[in-house]
Amino acid sequence: MTEKSNKWTFLTNHAHVFICLAREPQVTLRDVALQVGITERAVQRIVADLEDGGYIVRTKDGRTNRYRLSMSKKLRHPVERNCTLRELIDLIK
Repeated sequence: MTEKSNKWTFLTNHAHVFICLAREPQVTLRDVALQVGITERAVQRIVADLEDGGYIVRTKDGRTNRYRLSMSKKLRHPVERNCTLRELIDLIK
C-alpha cells in the first residue's frame, strides 16, 4: 500500500469540524484544528461556511464562542440529502 492511499478519509473536513462542535459546543477553534488536523484558519473558513449555510449559529458568551447546531437540517450532497445532521451525528457516536 502506498503512503498516498493512507491519507484519505470518508468524511470531509466540514463534517469533522461539525462533529467537534456537536461534541463540545464551547470548543475553541484552535482545539478543533488540532483534532481535525488542519489549520485554525481553515477551521475559521469552515465555520463561516457552516454559518452561511444555516448549519450552525455562533453566539458570544463573554470571550468564548458557543455554537448551536441545526440538527434537523438536511445534508447537501444528492447521495445523502435525505439525511439530517442528527442522523449523521447519531451514526458516528
